Order: sequence, then C-alpha cells, then structure tokens
Amino acid sequence: MTYVVTESCIRCKYTDCVDVCPTDAFREGPNFLVIDPDECIDCTLCVAECPVEAIFADDDVPADQQAFTALNAELAQKWKPIIERKPALTDADAWAAIKDKRGELDRG
Repeated sequence: MTYVVTESCIRCKYTDCVDVCPTDAFREGPNFLVIDPDECIDCTLCVAECPVEAIFADDDVPADQQAFTALNAELAQKWKPIIERKPALTDADAWAAIKDKRGELDRG
C-alpha cells in the first residue's frame, strides 16, 4: 500500500506533510504535490499533517478521486523531490474550500 495526494491539494500545496516524511517521497509540481509510490513506506505520518485532508491510503481513495493514484505515480517520475517545508501558495486558503479543481492542475 502507498499513500496518494488527491484533488484537495491542487492550488493549495501546503507542505506540512513534507516535514514529516521519513523517506522524502513527496514530489513538487507548480501547484500540487504527489507521493512517489516507490518511495512511500506507508507510515501514515503525512495524513494527519495535511490541512485540507488530501492524502489517503491507496485502498481508501474516494471513488471520485481514483484517477489520482495513477496521476501520483506518473507525476512522481517527472517532478523533483521536495524535502523541506515551504510556504503554501499565496492564495491557498481561498482555494482550500473549493472542491472541483482538476482543471486547475498545472503539470508543469
């Protein structure tokens, strides 16, 4: 099992999760984070740290978010690791409550 970052992270990119990851499994895109499934050790530490509840175990990803499992794997191969906490995007708080954000994903 691995963990998956879902739609709630888009245009927010809070990095609280990055601080607690013991394997540096997070990858950073322009406005979204993903978890590299090959690096994730299923420790669950990141789940509680995410202020927008965007991280799920792959077995628990909501049905309408299933595409994010493959998306995390795909983008983890393209994006660089993020190993230190950074400030969230400047308008993250405004985007945190918005549910339908898939069209906002910047694959950079």
